[in-house]
Amino acid sequence: MAAILRRLLRSKNHHGERGRDKNKNIRLSASVDCAMGSGGGGTGAGKDAGVGGGGGGGVPGVPPVTRDANGNNNSRILAAGLEQADAENGNVGGGVNANVVGPNKNMRAKSLDRGTSADYNANRRASTGRVPPLDNVKMPTREHALQVRSRRLMRELQEVRKHKDGVFEVDLVEDNLYEWNVKLYKVDPDSEFYQDMQEVGTEFVLLNLTFPENFPFSPPFMRVLTPKIENGYVMDGGAICMELLTPKGWSSAYTVEAIILQFSASLVKGRGRINRKTKKKDTYTRSHAEASFRNVVKTHEKYGWVTPPAGDG
Repeated sequence: MAAILRRLLRSKNHHGERGRDKNKNIRLSASVDCAMGSGGGGTGAGKDAGVGGGGGGGVPGVPPVTRDANGNNNSRILAAGLEQADAENGNVGGGVNANVVGPNKNMRAKSLDRGTSADYNANRRASTGRVPPLDNVKMPTREHALQVRSRRLMRELQEVRKHKDGVFEVDLVEDNLYEWNVKLYKVDPDSEFYQDMQEVGTEFVLLNLTFPENFPFSPPFMRVLTPKIENGYVMDGGAICMELLTPKGWSSAYTVEAIILQFSASLVKGRGRINRKTKKKDTYTRSHAEASFRNVVKTHEKYGWVTPPAGDG
């Protein structure tokens, strides 16, 4: 009886071990099929595209499962090593391990963002706001600025002298290209200022313009010489209150012709009148005009280009 029981026990253990081995083989087979891109009806090659066979696709971009002598899974170690090699060699985004998610995924992301070292450096300079050194950049010299001024004034003088409409004419002061006298003949015939010109016998308004060295990037200084004018945005000493004649209101695109026409319009808009009680000692001077213009600019910088309080002029 004891012998029969021992025989039955050995038979039971034998069949149990065989069942466990069989289940183990089934699980290993399923793992290999999944790694190779097994589908419902067949097995596809899951190398790069991970295309499954038969009934469906396999896992994309997953390398086959490999094991060492002790049965440990080496797939993640292999994928990480290949990914690191790709990043170091610049082979980003390709190969068997293109889609492998491993411990070195940040290295791949940085490589994708950087691209070439030149592009990376350029992007880094742009993002940090740093500019390359200006050692090789030549700054404009004073001689160059004077040449720019001369060329611009010569061109404008030629353009002005082509006009024969009789609105204004230009003369150089002692043949100096950088100082002009402008005779303004015509203003709005319906204005009070035009009537004063007719009654007093004033043929024109004489203006003086001087051009700084950095013209046309800075405005000229313009003032009235004769006659003596009240209102019309003409200030003490013959200074002219116009925003475009200030550094903040000036643009290098403005021409002398535009300045003269703007003054003509401002003279009428400001209801300018000729002072008929002018004495010789009341004539305009340059120093007085410059001082008055500085005060005008200072006042408008405080209040903006609107009518300031009467106490501030």
